[in-house]
Amino acid sequence: MGLLTGKTAIITGASRGIGKAIALLFAAEGAGIAVTNITDDDEFRGTIRELEAYGVKVKGYVADAASLSDSVKIVDEIVKDFTKIDILVNNAGITRDTLLLRMTEEQWDSVITVNLKSVFNMTKACIMLMVKQMNGSIINMSSVVGVSGNAGQSNYSASKAGINGFTKSIAKEVGSRNVRCNAIAPGFILTEMTENLPDNVKEEWIRQIPLKRGGTPEDVANTALFLASDLSSYINGQIIHVCGGMLT
Repeated sequence: MGLLTGKTAIITGASRGIGKAIALLFAAEGAGIAVTNITDDDEFRGTIRELEAYGVKVKGYVADAASLSDSVKIVDEIVKDFTKIDILVNNAGITRDTLLLRMTEEQWDSVITVNLKSVFNMTKACIMLMVKQMNGSIINMSSVVGVSGNAGQSNYSASKAGINGFTKSIAKEVGSRNVRCNAIAPGFILTEMTENLPDNVKEEWIRQIPLKRGGTPEDVANTALFLASDLSSYINGQIIHVCGGMLT
């Protein structure tokens, strides 16, 4: 369909799962793709090769999105390589799940830093260019637990709730410059991470979902494509739940 032909997209944490699915779909729709990962490993290089098969310009960058200096440096490199940035997908994230009674300071700090501070870092690094261009779509990866909370995920839930507030604030700050900022809040998505959950836990999740199935990374990627494209040109500051009706 070519919904993103002529556009350049950055996707952080794109070596697997949801980030990879978004990158592949964006490439299929004609976007130039800049993907970042914290390590230059076989998985990351394999993703880059898959993206290159679509015949679009693709380049991988090794960077820690949780570092502001790294983020600024990488964005500068991307601008030199691609000349512009139309779409930023803040996807990098981790979990360190445990009950608060057992949670260490390191488990709290690492999740807040990687999940929330990285969104600040990459958005800050890109925002001036988008404002000058008078065009841009920022898509932040949140979660339904940022709205509902979840036992054993106080750090993760707090990071995603912070992303929701950040998204709405940035939408108000730069909307007048035709720069949009939205978030996607996935529910139970079938990824490598969720595959390792015990069967009884997965069954309980699915029991709570009206559609009676887990989502796929492609379900999330389709929503990201909509928000990245001109089809969503009047959507700004929204948190879109991709959860099969689990949270209504």
